Amino acid sequence: MAAVLVGQFHARDAEGRVYSVHEFQESNPSVDGSTGSEPIYKLAIGDRVNKVNENEFLLVQSGITLIREPEPTVAS
Repeated sequence: MAAVLVGQFHARDAEGRVYSVHEFQESNPSVDGSTGSEPIYKLAIGDRVNKVNENEFLLVQSGITLIREPEPTVAS
């Protein structure tokens, strides 16, 4: 089973530290074309992250809560 990087974003803990979070998806689709599994989240250093809701994540090893940083907007 291989996972493919499909996204990345930054998240902060309560003390303001910034973490780079990578989102992976299984690369083996099922017969109907869907991957059939939830995305896998990990820090850039490899620590596993669980998704709590759309903007909140939990580091598995330490139990630290991370809040997803908003996407930067570009002025036009």
